[in-house]
Amino acid sequence: MNNKLTYKIETLGCKLNFSETATIGKLLAERGIAPAAEGDAPDVCVVNTCSVTELADKKCRQHIRALAKRYPDALLVVTGCYAQLKSQEIAEIDGVDIVLGSEQKLDIAQYVDAWLADHRRTVAVTRTPDIRRFAPSCERGDRTRYWLKVQDGCDYYCSYCTIPMARGRSRSGTIAQLVEQARQVEAEGGKEIVLTGVNIGDYGKNTGEAFIDLLRALDAIEGIERYRISSLEPDLLTDEVIAFCAGSRAFMPHFHIPLQSGSDEVLRLMRRHYTRDLFARKVERCRELMPDVFIGVDVMVGTRGERPELFDESHDFLASLSVQHLHVFPYSERPGTLALRIPYVVDQRTKQERAARMLALSDAKQRDFIGRYLGTVRPVLLEQVHGAGPMHGFTDNYIRVNVTPDEALVNRVVPVRLHSVNADLTVEAEVVT
Repeated sequence: MNNKLTYKIETLGCKLNFSETATIGKLLAERGIAPAAEGDAPDVCVVNTCSVTELADKKCRQHIRALAKRYPDALLVVTGCYAQLKSQEIAEIDGVDIVLGSEQKLDIAQYVDAWLADHRRTVAVTRTPDIRRFAPSCERGDRTRYWLKVQDGCDYYCSYCTIPMARGRSRSGTIAQLVEQARQVEAEGGKEIVLTGVNIGDYGKNTGEAFIDLLRALDAIEGIERYRISSLEPDLLTDEVIAFCAGSRAFMPHFHIPLQSGSDEVLRLMRRHYTRDLFARKVERCRELMPDVFIGVDVMVGTRGERPELFDESHDFLASLSVQHLHVFPYSERPGTLALRIPYVVDQRTKQERAARMLALSDAKQRDFIGRYLGTVRPVLLEQVHGAGPMHGFTDNYIRVNVTPDEALVNRVVPVRLHSVNADLTVEAEVVT
């Protein structure tokens, strides 16, 4: 293959997508296709799409059309969740040459090879029920931290969600495969790995292995100083997992636990697998074993069936919990979901008002949490310096800090004293020598 060919990738959506995108770039590079320099026209454009909301679909279409217009001579490949769900819709967009579903995403180099040979437009999408393969991915892109994909797909059919339709059934890599990937990170000098997936706590369904055993195996790799778990469903966040993380060598005091609603009635309409009491017990147990733990929470507002009193119930429940950050999503109608059968509809303006209330609560909680640590010293992994601004990093309990740039400190865990909090909830800090 001509080693002068170049590529450009645009990614929308979750951290799992970004992890897979980095692997796509690596696969193209192995074929002799290099990243395009800034300002240069690439020969291959890839859009790795998201379809979690209607707005995500819209953004994907905008990105696809913009790339087709800007680089009319480039091969344009579209993959990801939107491509899996609406492949024909994408294929009809002028300029799109290849559409690849979730199963084909990491076979992209072979499809590019075939197109270069015959310029034949291709739509390759496996029916979602037939998606069985687990495609490994462990990359850092241009960051310091690595993302290790340990699981894909989901067997939870929540009423509002299209992810099982986009990514297929739950499946995982084996412990041996994932440990080998983590050891490669160790060999490259990586210090922190974030475990990613669609429903991570469901790990091991196809391998007969247990999530807790994966955590134990990863914790034994001494060169990796930090692990974080990107998200764990509350019903799958077992007391055993909490206790292990609390006493482990390298798992940080940091959890992200999706709640979606603090109303049991709304949770039932959503077809979630827990009650708010169970969620509260999990938060309490985390805090009991890890007093410094940072807990982030996914919250959806304006879902079908969320009457005003149920939103207030959800808001008040979250206000009562010792959690530090709310990742707030206004509900979006998704074709083919069971939620469309629920008759009570929340208008767009009300959704935005509810989101604003939840975000205000989140800011207050996070600011209060950060305030407890001002003046203290915490370990921080400092990230790659970008531009002329400050150097960034996260404490063990996920407080983002700014320090004076020093290239010698990149990818090192160092003690940092926290001084003052900014409007954007970053903290001005200094390295303690």
